[in-house]
Amino acid sequence: MQRLYDFFRRHPTGVDTFWAVLLFGLGSLWVLAEFSERPLAMLCVVGMSAVVALRRKAPEKMLLLAIAIGAVQLVTGVEQNVSNFAMLVITYTVASGTTRWASRLALCGAFIAPALSMIRFGEGPAYRNAGQLVFITALLTVPFVLAWVLGDSVRTRRAYWAQLEEKAARLEKERETQSQIAVAAERARIARELHDVVAHNVSVMVVQADGAAYVLDSSPEQAKQALETISGTGRQALAEMRRLLGVLRTGEQPESGEYVPQPGVEQLADLIDQVRGAGLPVDFRVEGEPRPLPSSVELTAYRIVQEALTNTRKHGGPDVGATVRLTYREDELDLLVEDDGRGAQQELYESGGADGLGHGLIGMRERVGMVGGILKAGPRQGGGFRISAVLPLKPER
Repeated sequence: MQRLYDFFRRHPTGVDTFWAVLLFGLGSLWVLAEFSERPLAMLCVVGMSAVVALRRKAPEKMLLLAIAIGAVQLVTGVEQNVSNFAMLVITYTVASGTTRWASRLALCGAFIAPALSMIRFGEGPAYRNAGQLVFITALLTVPFVLAWVLGDSVRTRRAYWAQLEEKAARLEKERETQSQIAVAAERARIARELHDVVAHNVSVMVVQADGAAYVLDSSPEQAKQALETISGTGRQALAEMRRLLGVLRTGEQPESGEYVPQPGVEQLADLIDQVRGAGLPVDFRVEGEPRPLPSSVELTAYRIVQEALTNTRKHGGPDVGATVRLTYREDELDLLVEDDGRGAQQELYESGGADGLGHGLIGMRERVGMVGGILKAGPRQGGGFRISAVLPLKPER
């Protein structure tokens, strides 16, 4: 049964043609049995049958054709017959369509056509009484009006479902767009994290390796200590990279059951000690009363210090020293990192350093912007480079 229904929906013109042929057959029998002027009556039957067959392909034209045939019937005296059922069909069809003028014209015809038919063909005793005439006219008008009302309700329902489908499609498109934005943001976050981890730890490893090679013959113990620092730094880098790459895996958990926590301000002391061990003197001070901070602020502060000290080692030159100040205020966290080295052109920082990968100050600004903070960076008066950040501790209203 469902297949038959689907077939009818796929071939609407074929279905209409079937009913048109049936209507033509019944109309022809009436012409042969009842009407003397057979050629003209047959022509009207053919025209009404065509209205039914082509009502979906050209509804407006078929409405005008039905009106023309009705006018011919009124003028020439071809009485109503079974083929005039096509007028009901075309009234429903144009009412269910989107052409408003055709729908209004069909509604007007629904009221006018029965009255004109009664005036032209209403003969005999049953039509002499005015009350009976009005009753019969109203009775003939009802099917036409009902056909129009049914078609208009179908049009309204179709429009409603079309709006629902359009809204659903729009929501689906918006959902896909939001998903793409979320994926891009996550990729950017992972790229920043990887850059910070790799740039910092590899920089420490390179410095230690150079130092070990320099004192390998003259001071084996110092070289051994440098190699141990390289080993520890490498393990730390692998652990952080494993944590970040774990975000990209689906349905896979590390052996411990959870990922390593994100670093925060409490780990800054360890970071400073690591940088000092790599040969960069750092003056680290904390001002104000330390207290728990939002995890996003803690991670941002840690990565800014890490990136700034990495750039100091890369661009500061020999005998460079750095200063790190962390100040707790009532509603913000102030961060200052500066060095007294020769510094580098700000363009290098903006473009991510000599590697040209675009993760220097750009990455810092993205991090600070995500928490609603302000970042200032540039050459320091008297030499060196200065980076300051203000990170709000309360969400913006």
